[in-house]
Amino acid sequence: MGFTGELVLQKMTMNNIRVANALKPEKDVDGITDLNMGRLVRGDFSKGFVPPVANQANSARSGLSLHRFKNKKKKKKDLCVFYVSDIEISRAQTPKPVTQLAEEIGLLPGELEAYGRNKAKVRLSLLDRLHTQPDGNYVLVAGITPTPLGEGKSTVTIGLVQAFSAHLKLNSFACLRQPSQGPTFGVKGGAAGGGYAQVIPMEEFNLHLTGDIHAITAANNLVAAAVDARMLHEATQSDKALFNRLVPSVNGVRKFSPIQISRLQRLGINKTEPTSLSPQEVSRFVRLDLDPSKITWQRVVDTNDRFLRKITVGQASTEKGQIRETGFDIAVASEIMAILALADSLEDMKNRLARMVVGTSRRGQPVTAEDLGVSGALAVLMKDAIKPTLMQTLEGTPVFVHAGPFANIAHGNSSVLADKLALKLVGRDGFVVTEAGFGADIGMEKFFNIKCRASGLRPNVVVLVATVRALKMHGGGPNVSAGAPLPKEYIEENLSLVADGCRSNLRKQIQIAQLFGVPVVVALNVFKTDTLAEIDLVCQIAKECGASDAVPCHHWSQGGRGSVELAKAVKEAVSRPNNFQFLYNIEMPIVEKIRTIAQKVYGADDIELSPEAKAKVDYYNQQGFGSLPICMAKTHLSLSHMPDKKGAPTGFILPIRDVRASIGAGFIYPLVGTMSTMPGLPTRPCFYDIDLDPVTEEITGLF
Repeated sequence: MGFTGELVLQKMTMNNIRVANALKPEKDVDGITDLNMGRLVRGDFSKGFVPPVANQANSARSGLSLHRFKNKKKKKKDLCVFYVSDIEISRAQTPKPVTQLAEEIGLLPGELEAYGRNKAKVRLSLLDRLHTQPDGNYVLVAGITPTPLGEGKSTVTIGLVQAFSAHLKLNSFACLRQPSQGPTFGVKGGAAGGGYAQVIPMEEFNLHLTGDIHAITAANNLVAAAVDARMLHEATQSDKALFNRLVPSVNGVRKFSPIQISRLQRLGINKTEPTSLSPQEVSRFVRLDLDPSKITWQRVVDTNDRFLRKITVGQASTEKGQIRETGFDIAVASEIMAILALADSLEDMKNRLARMVVGTSRRGQPVTAEDLGVSGALAVLMKDAIKPTLMQTLEGTPVFVHAGPFANIAHGNSSVLADKLALKLVGRDGFVVTEAGFGADIGMEKFFNIKCRASGLRPNVVVLVATVRALKMHGGGPNVSAGAPLPKEYIEENLSLVADGCRSNLRKQIQIAQLFGVPVVVALNVFKTDTLAEIDLVCQIAKECGASDAVPCHHWSQGGRGSVELAKAVKEAVSRPNNFQFLYNIEMPIVEKIRTIAQKVYGADDIELSPEAKAKVDYYNQQGFGSLPICMAKTHLSLSHMPDKKGAPTGFILPIRDVRASIGAGFIYPLVGTMSTMPGLPTRPCFYDIDLDPVTEEITGLF
């Protein structure tokens, strides 16, 4: 490196990371290169030097003593040491046992179901025990419109709670969504945060966790199997044969199951004795008469697989001609996932599962999971998934990881139950930081209009995450794809692009939050290429646009310490007046609710419904679903329906090509433009980098 003579001591800043990375990892005795920092964060001390402040029980041991560990074959003049005092022992520790974490936050032993050493399910009985405990402060983290350059909502969420807990000494909790394995192996390789603002163990967070998504997949596909089996049996059997099989004689006695009695009651047949039904009543009971062309339920798999978007089923000879087209969604797009995220009790989840509409009969009536007789079995499959999973950050701050509804087609927020449990655990003066999917126009709008209606909870403040490079793209910078080399506009100072991005997309997202009457704090997630002038400009314009404060954050490189100023700004914003309000009255007509979102949130001039969409709206009104909230299914890459339109587009008409319903989850979802619920793998998926050491069982490639 050209250094000779005495030791060279250098305090790291954002502008000399490149110098640090010039060190060979095996000579990096203070763990400051990106490679060794990653190993340090993961607790992988099997390669190279271990930083003494991470390795020694005595945190006071000075980095200056490192010269004693120099390679004896090297002369002193050849040794170069970069001294970094920011690395703390706590950041290098492996996770504390989850039982210890649970005790520290006030959980009783009987309220915990451990899944190994590092994670556990928390029983919902905790809500009953703490029902008189006042709730803590409720903070929502949203973001500007996403770009391939990244914004880092999860990292901000984690850094913020670390700042509250480790540095301001306030009880805090993060509530995050569980990541889908489709994107994990396909396009982005992990969702546990990053750097020193991370949930650990990161590998467990990003993989199977406690099996919730597997439970959803099994439940969803049980419904799909029940739909096709029922249509087959109805097509090939008489009323009498169907009845004898649906209500079999056991030891000479026929008896309706409880779910069958519920179906009889919905049909207006107030009888409980099977032999008392008339032939007409038997026919109504046994025949759902599903219209194959109007089946809305699809199978799911938690893998990005574009070739499953459209499939044909029923082609085997045993299916006797019951051929139809259907398809697969990714597992997190299942309505069951949305239900998991919105339910506030086991009973509520069971009732929502029963109300799920799987298709329409030839008579034009909705057919539900309860009509199929499957809803009780679904509740059994989901009985453990409803319990939030307890984990922790690098600095030991507790985290609930629960649910992961698809943020395009569902509401895209972590679960109501995780938030409620966390709010009780932190107490009146504590903070719960929960995140919303994608930009504020999608995740935040749905958080307020759907999740807040379902939960009864009201947020105290919105944290709006932005990055300089993403703002530059919204300001007119060149489009780039994920993983591609960055054009110079994104790595060199360009105040013009920054200003244009702030005054378009950032301003609009701040205004969206203000529609709901909630104070906004802008968190600028700082990258090493950002200049001081760019950072100051973003914060200045954000405050001019109505943010109560705007703060640069360095949580990726400094953990909780890098978000202390953000935590202080949020704490101050919580004390400000909060005039929370919904965007629309729930009793407004469906079309008017859609128009309100399009005009006030997206900035559209108006909406245009296709004939199919109009017909669906009429049908839902006829069936009594008109008073449900709206969950817009729209691209996350633009405020408009056009993914390539960055900034804050105006002068457009929002096309509504179809309108569908998730009755169990409790919302109507209009489809804006083209919308895929099954992602595809890119040319070079992330799985190329993911591997397992068969000796150490170390996982690589997820970090």
